[in-house]
Amino acid sequence: MSMNRQLIQSFVTGEISLEKVPTPSVGRRTVLISSTTSLVSLGTEKMLLEFGKASLLGKALKQPARLKEAVNKVRTDGVRSTFDAVRTKLQQSMPLGYCNVGEVISIGCDVTTVSVGDRVVSNGPHADIVTVEENLCAKVPDSVSDEAAAFTVVGSIALQAIRLVAPGFGEVVVVMGLGLIGLVSVQLLAASSCRVIGFDKDKSKVELARKLGIESYKVDDVDPVGKVIELTGQTGADAVLITASSDSNQIVSQSARMSRKRGKIVLVGVVGLHLSRDDFYEKELSFQVSCSY
Repeated sequence: MSMNRQLIQSFVTGEISLEKVPTPSVGRRTVLISSTTSLVSLGTEKMLLEFGKASLLGKALKQPARLKEAVNKVRTDGVRSTFDAVRTKLQQSMPLGYCNVGEVISIGCDVTTVSVGDRVVSNGPHADIVTVEENLCAKVPDSVSDEAAAFTVVGSIALQAIRLVAPGFGEVVVVMGLGLIGLVSVQLLAASSCRVIGFDKDKSKVELARKLGIESYKVDDVDPVGKVIELTGQTGADAVLITASSDSNQIVSQSARMSRKRGKIVLVGVVGLHLSRDDFYEKELSFQVSCSY
């Protein structure tokens, strides 16, 4: 069997390595792709790296739902059985990446939308050769470069969140977090004729957003809530898109307090979710978590 290279992360140590793995086979509805370009999603992949490097206790604290499952298993199956199950799970390596561009080299018998030789974008991992379901890849137009096409999945994550917001012409939308997803989001919102206000703790990201024509502020330099209230003439934002990554509950609280009555908050990133009932009750705010793409 032929081999191909793939970036793999160990959940035990957090280490990333380039491994030789078997070339994936083609199913009836799958597509085999020879990669040309792969995009690193810094936020997601950094989060996975930090999770892998954490101690067993650290991993448990980062996954409270899994910790609760483990506690329940201890009660029913005992400590030894639970420990063995957790260790087995952590020993499974994980492929990294979900933004891939390449050429189709084989297709399943039921695939109809792409052909061998097509240049496609997919959610395949960082590997020489990947296989994906037919509905998770799309042809790349001749006018689009491989590098630009590699942003398609990231763009679809931002677009899905914006669809949930459903902003109207001229509405004020705040983007909390100007990382990769956030910067794509502000550009899509601006192209949708929204007034966009961005916040981030990283000065370089704020400056980049400003170069893109977005009103942006470093959160350590201003009070985000006060700034939005000031910029909207005391009305508040029509919607807030949270694309930040933080353990703090402050971001959700700030998003609620900067919103207008019956405003919308959509979460794309990973933040603390201890919500204040009063923040949402008084304004009848809606809160929704985007399912990525």
